[in-house]
Formats: sequence, C-alpha cells, structure tokens
Amino acid sequence: MSIKDAVAARFHSLCEIRGMKLNELAVVSGVTPSTVYSMMDDRRRDISVLTIKKLCDGLDITITEFFASAEFEDLDPEIL
Repeated sequence: MSIKDAVAARFHSLCEIRGMKLNELAVVSGVTPSTVYSMMDDRRRDISVLTIKKLCDGLDITITEFFASAEFEDLDPEIL
C-alpha cells in the first residue's frame, strides 16, 4: 500500500468509527469538501501535510495518533 492510500484509508476508518461523513470532516477541519474528496480519489497521488494536520485537528487527534496505526506498517517503497 502506498502512503497516500494508507492516509485515505485511515481517514475513512476514523470517520466510520465516529459516524462522520467526509463532508462533515471537511467542515469541522476548516478545509473545503473538494479537498477531502480529491484526497480520497485513487487518481490523486499527493496529499499535503498541512491538510492531514487540519483533518487531525478536526478529529481532535494528534498527528502522532493518526500515524500510530496499522495502515502505516509495511508500506510500499515510494522510490522505485
């Protein structure tokens, strides 16, 4: 799994656990819904660290808590 896919999966998982839609996550995080939906798009490969931090703030978790998850174990190499 790539880091981008892991980040998207982690946000999906956190939203599901909290019963929150992606649109709601965007609103509470102060980012546009289009930013969140484009981040989830399989065709997009880049995600801003600032966006990840804002979404974590919206979920009231630290960025350390966000990355302390099984999704980030055994990631595929990004440099080939």
